[in-house]
Amino acid sequence: MKIYYYNTTDSTNIRAKQLGEEGAPHGTLITAGQQSAGRGRRGRGWESPAGSSVYMSILLRPEIPPVKAPMLTLVMALSVVRSLMECTGLNVQIKWPNDIVIHGKKVCGILTEMSTQMDYINYIVIGIGINVQNESFPEEIGEVATSLRIESGKKQNRAAIIEAVWEEFEKYYDIYLKTEDMQGLVGEYDQKLANMNKQVRVLDPKDPYEGTARGITPKGELIVDTWE
Repeated sequence: MKIYYYNTTDSTNIRAKQLGEEGAPHGTLITAGQQSAGRGRRGRGWESPAGSSVYMSILLRPEIPPVKAPMLTLVMALSVVRSLMECTGLNVQIKWPNDIVIHGKKVCGILTEMSTQMDYINYIVIGIGINVQNESFPEEIGEVATSLRIESGKKQNRAAIIEAVWEEFEKYYDIYLKTEDMQGLVGEYDQKLANMNKQVRVLDPKDPYEGTARGITPKGELIVDTWE
């Protein structure tokens, strides 16, 4: 495994994509002490103070159809949950599809990006940002964000977390590759689903709707019981 570490970079996903274009091998890990241009869902900025969080991206070159790639976000989510539970003992859960929460507050976001041909994946980059040592957050996100330090009451080892995430991902990725879907992971994923049996609002671009979350399908889709 090749590891790239930056004291400061624009974002580990940007670095990973650049390395992907340059031919870096499958399994390359990029991590940084600080990001100046971190991004979350829908291009939103991701707060990236120095030395407080885990910023890491993994470069993959799987031989799978591009349509199956989005499920890797769920594989990583399960990997992050298991690694954080192992490192901290906290009850960590998944808010489908790509947020990791503790007591309902977001502690980690996952951003998956890829470069593809029509039916071929050039590379996939999965970026993970975990709030680790943060002791407080700006007022505008304080109600929805938390950190491992806030939740556990003590400092956490960022290097140990990165190593644990990588090891858990290797394990779950191998299970995923056996069927190229979530078939072997559905049961474990459902156990850690924060939305399980709760009311959710699905932001369908054509027709948003509400219902009760009942877990995921083997394709990684959220099962929602809709109300009459």
